[in-house]
Amino acid sequence: MTQPAPETIRTPKTRIACDGTGDGLADAALGHPRVWLEIDPDEGFADCGYCDRRFVLIGGIADKA
Repeated sequence: MTQPAPETIRTPKTRIACDGTGDGLADAALGHPRVWLEIDPDEGFADCGYCDRRFVLIGGIADKA
């Protein structure tokens, strides 16, 4: 059984950065090193390997909103 991602962020972009903070600037000391993720259009999402945050491509196959 798969568990849902701790946080899901919908985005219109296929290339996104994650540093574990809410807005990328505030509380950077509480986050993790910035990583760049690429959303595969065939999957419609990408997961951060550090914080498990899931980025879902708006209008993509994984977008259920």
